[in-house]
Amino acid sequence: MSAALQTAARQPAARDLTQPPPTPWGEAWSDLREATSLWRLCWTLGWLDIKLRYRGSLLGPFWLTLSTAIMVAAMGGIYAGLFHMNLAEYLPFLSLSLVLWGFLGSLVSDASVGYTAAEGMIRSVRMPFTLYAARIVLRNVWVLLHNLVVVVVVLAVFKSWPGFTGLLALPGFALWLIDSLALSVLLGALCARFRDIPPIVGSLLQMMFFVTPVIWKPDLIHADMRWLLPLNPFYSILEMVRAPMLGQVPGASTYLSAGLYSIALCAATWLLFCRVRGRIAFWV
Repeated sequence: MSAALQTAARQPAARDLTQPPPTPWGEAWSDLREATSLWRLCWTLGWLDIKLRYRGSLLGPFWLTLSTAIMVAAMGGIYAGLFHMNLAEYLPFLSLSLVLWGFLGSLVSDASVGYTAAEGMIRSVRMPFTLYAARIVLRNVWVLLHNLVVVVVVLAVFKSWPGFTGLLALPGFALWLIDSLALSVLLGALCARFRDIPPIVGSLLQMMFFVTPVIWKPDLIHADMRWLLPLNPFYSILEMVRAPMLGQVPGASTYLSAGLYSIALCAATWLLFCRVRGRIAFWV
């Protein structure tokens, strides 16, 4: 790790004054390229975050897995009765929805303080800013993998394996990783500049939890109103991974809306990052 930090902290070579200064687009691209070359450092920092978060804990990150399992068991029995649904059909849906939503919620929360929480490192070590965003994504992916144990147990108990249809979740999750990196950069920069954005984001996320099919199934909506579901970006992104893992093939509208939302997110992130990259160190 020390060698990687020394590599990251090297001072840039003196710029040839005969050459034009780098453009904001070029600097942003260099930042992303340098972060990619430091993937080992990103891996080490992400794993260090997990170790520090659960230092001294008996079960480590599995405490979160245990709490997720208890919540799924409690909510499954209650809401299956409220919605008049078969428990064997509803519990796999609920467990997978809560685990995936937990990843999204934790990612948004960490991304909102991504740069401000790394203030000391940003001020003392020269590293690409996209590396901090990738660090957030990586540690949340590890927590997600721990919580997927709950989903596997539920699917095994009710024998509702998705089969080969579950492989369709892989490209959806790959898109999740791209969106997660873009969202971490976007929220990290905005929240570093405007410190009142994190509580606003938290309130909006809590509201979206109730209007997104997480604890209730999309089938409960009247057929004439289901065309509104893809207008919710959280539904499209969630369903793109959730449906294949439940043995269902997402509709074309789901893929289309998720793709459009991802393009819009990545474009907005890139434009903002090109504009404010040089100011982030002064905002934290």
